[in-house]
Amino acid sequence: MNDIHRFDFRKRIHMGVVHQGTVWLTGQVGTAGKPAAEQMMEVLQKVDALLAEAGTDKTRILSTTLILTDLADYDNVNAVWDQWVAKEHAPARSTLQAQLASKGLSVELIVVAAA
Repeated sequence: MNDIHRFDFRKRIHMGVVHQGTVWLTGQVGTAGKPAAEQMMEVLQKVDALLAEAGTDKTRILSTTLILTDLADYDNVNAVWDQWVAKEHAPARSTLQAQLASKGLSVELIVVAAA
């Protein structure tokens, strides 16, 4: 019995995994070199598409981890986030600053949602 559904394989990882009613998305990033707010818009479009592929949507997000390479981008990224997420469906969210895997990336978002 296979109760784990993996989808959208890319080289060494799946973009998402569904198990027992929970969806885990790998960290999503935008286009390196673009401003952080534009990267965030791309990230959220990817999240929408992946959640749809898993049979759910952003209203069912349980938690997110937002990673910024520079906390100076926090307000600009939050302006994009605030337009995307409905207040009544806002998930638990943590934000941290870290160096990302590729040069020019400013934003990464990790999402856990209910299926």
